[in-house]
Amino acid sequence: MSKNYINPPIIEAVCEFRLPKDCKWDLTVPGLIYEKVGDVFHHKNQRITQSVDITQSEKGIQQQIISQELVQFLNDSKKIFVQVGTRLITINCLAPYPSWEKYKPHIDNVFNALNQIVKIDKLERIGLRYINKININMKSVDLDHFFEFRPFLGDNLPQNLANFRLETLFRYCDDRDSCKLILANTLVEDPESTSFILDVDYFLSKPRTVMSDDALIWVENAHGIAETIFEGCLTQPLRDIFQEVR
Repeated sequence: MSKNYINPPIIEAVCEFRLPKDCKWDLTVPGLIYEKVGDVFHHKNQRITQSVDITQSEKGIQQQIISQELVQFLNDSKKIFVQVGTRLITINCLAPYPSWEKYKPHIDNVFNALNQIVKIDKLERIGLRYINKININMKSVDLDHFFEFRPFLGDNLPQNLANFRLETLFRYCDDRDSCKLILANTLVEDPESTSFILDVDYFLSKPRTVMSDDALIWVENAHGIAETIFEGCLTQPLRDIFQEVR
């Protein structure tokens, strides 16, 4: 059974669908999607994003900065919104996170709208990501007390860890899926407190291995695994900070 918290640490949840390059797409698609979801996502916006594309060739590793314009459709609170780019659609949810039961129907409705407009056979990529910001009202934090997932320092190393970033990758479903887990400390304005980012990113690592008809089932399963990973990172004192509902 899922655990519920009065103060969940989630600052953003993102569900992403990427379509293959051979999938037909044109400039009318964002407008057609808006026609289907605009009753909930009334407000329109645009933004430019940049990403680094890294490829391996005979000349070595090459990097290319790719800019993409995204069209955004936001709900009235502007806490849940849809982003549409070329063969890309995301459903984002900002804090305060309502619950999976309230977030998932938006994912279902948006993907179903896309599926009605664009002929989709298999997905290039699917991702479900939870970015958590954990604030602890202590100037110095014993990681062992709050985290099951944490850096290990041997007896011959200094124990006064100043900054860190811990990253690991788990494999699922016969290596079809992966879950990247990151824990890092981050700056805070209050010198008497400590803050961490816990990033749980579950994604399809083998392109085109999930059919369109199975995409939403994949998302539901991804949520269950991401939630298990998240809970596995916590000790009870940290759950008490989030105020677990028992």
